[in-house]
Amino acid sequence: MRRPVLARPVLALATVLIAALAGCSHVSGSSTASGDHASAGASSGSSQAPGDAAGPLAEGPGPQSHYTVASQPAPDSCHYGDQDGQPLPDARCTPGALSPAVTQADIGETICRKGGYTGGIRPPASVTDAEKRKNAASYDYTGSLHDAEYDHLISLELGGDPNDPRNLWVEPPSPGHKAGAGPNNPKDAVETRLHTAVCSGKVTLAQAQQAIASDWFTAEARLGLK
Repeated sequence: MRRPVLARPVLALATVLIAALAGCSHVSGSSTASGDHASAGASSGSSQAPGDAAGPLAEGPGPQSHYTVASQPAPDSCHYGDQDGQPLPDARCTPGALSPAVTQADIGETICRKGGYTGGIRPPASVTDAEKRKNAASYDYTGSLHDAEYDHLISLELGGDPNDPRNLWVEPPSPGHKAGAGPNNPKDAVETRLHTAVCSGKVTLAQAQQAIASDWFTAEARLGLK
């Protein structure tokens, strides 16, 4: 008669222990899953597609009285993007950089002044030719350097920094370009029209800079200029 009475507490204790162990296992499993999810999210959020600039634009050193050859990204570490067949820079290597010498308040005395602004601040060919060769290796560009342009992503006429490596990239020739004809890219015309829009007050300097840094091909459309 006593055995059934003694069995009940034992069974009850066993049940409690099993439940406790199951609960611990569930909590541990939830913690692991949550940690894996957070890690994956952080990894995904850190990736950035070519041509997809994000966040505020960096400021470079600005015009210099003496330029030296700037270091470039490691060989084959940058990869071109594509927008309707037109090349875009890798935003991780070439996000754009601004010149501190150009602000919205002084565009009348800098980029919008009559007589020109860019000619007096360009680095010499002895500097840019060396940088161009190194940047071609960064982007693994193997085409003719004669037909490629060592381009300021944010152009000088839009207040881009003259020699910050974050603002320069070897821009390949566009599709249909005649080999040997030298650089002739549609981005140049976009830069000119954005410059006109800034100087006429249609858009602000910051709006034009951010638009061309994000995606030069769609910059005008996103600013409502076309």
